[in-house]
Amino acid sequence: MQVKKVKVGVIGCGTICRRTYMPNLMTKFNIIEVVGVADLIPERSAAMAEQWGVKQMSNEEIYNDPEIEVVCNLTYPESHFEVTRDALMHGKHVYCEKMMACDFEEATKLVNLAEEKGLMFTTAPDTFLGAWIQSARKYIDDGFIGTPIAIHAQHNCSYQPNTEQFDLGPDTFFFPLHRGGGLPFDWGGYYLHAMINFLGTINRVAGFGGTINPDRPYTHPAHPKYKENFHVDTPTSLFGALEFANGCHGTFQVTSDATISDIFEINGTDGTIILGNPNYFGGEMYLRRAGIEEPLDVANYVPPEPGSKPAQLGERAKIGTMKLPLLHGYYDSSRGVGLADMAYALRNNRRPRAHYDIGYHAIEVIHGIITSGETGQVYNMTTRCERPKPIRPSALAGRGQEITLDD
Repeated sequence: MQVKKVKVGVIGCGTICRRTYMPNLMTKFNIIEVVGVADLIPERSAAMAEQWGVKQMSNEEIYNDPEIEVVCNLTYPESHFEVTRDALMHGKHVYCEKMMACDFEEATKLVNLAEEKGLMFTTAPDTFLGAWIQSARKYIDDGFIGTPIAIHAQHNCSYQPNTEQFDLGPDTFFFPLHRGGGLPFDWGGYYLHAMINFLGTINRVAGFGGTINPDRPYTHPAHPKYKENFHVDTPTSLFGALEFANGCHGTFQVTSDATISDIFEINGTDGTIILGNPNYFGGEMYLRRAGIEEPLDVANYVPPEPGSKPAQLGERAKIGTMKLPLLHGYYDSSRGVGLADMAYALRNNRRPRAHYDIGYHAIEVIHGIITSGETGQVYNMTTRCERPKPIRPSALAGRGQEITLDD
């Protein structure tokens, strides 16, 4: 007997909805039935509704439709709070794109409202439910690197108001340079969700953060505001140290004011896993530890017994690197898998893996690092989160892999 579908209303029909969410929600997940779509720009929701054969609706119509159980909030960051709040007030469960709000204060109000109403509230990014992060989680949990000791994350890029069409219309609105959309909130969320998935709650943070050059000029000669100043009202850089409750420590550095650079790895007593890019569901991982020799026999590799003796000083020259195979599904673009998991959580009366406490914890990490820089003191985290339940490995492909969410 098939599980009863969860009916969803989508609010926000911009780029991420058009390119990724709607194709996935309509074709990838059997548990989800999209009833209707809404957008502040009626032409966009009309086009989306026609393309996919669903209703064009207003926000209020979605909130008041008794059949719709979940609102999928795909609006730009500055609207996340209002749309989520209104949906919760109307008794709807909510899945919200990253991050849930523009700051920790707004996020706290939403969390309190969801708890007060007894509603399920989940947040993106949901890439941590994808193939490479779930596979890395299993390798870590199974002892491939021994006891985890440290984790390091760095993502740099260059976001500037330097294109010809920058912010001239809805389709060229560049949210990463607006309130709530800065790189710590945007890309930072992917790294933080992955870290929490691997290691759990963070106890304390310290560091520096803020907005470098808040007033910067439009630099494209064809832009109507060429050489005028654009005000960046969001943190663009974060440099932090993390102390996890399980004893691990970490570094977390993101900036949109430097050239491209990426580092993500987790170090243990017996080895290191060089991790993939958490913005993507599929990716490559490499294990570096003693006893690995080239050429590599990945198919017949056997991890060491838990508690086995680490390499001695004289053995360090024997340390090698091998590529780790993916053990899980959802290795292609699968945004919306967090919503699908939420739908199964509703039907099976269990906790969703993308539970709000992960996103709430992540946004406090950003808040805490910025506060630490302002006060010169270590910031003690006030939130706690439950490490999400892993997804079981599966060799199933296509829509068949959805069975791993029905637990």
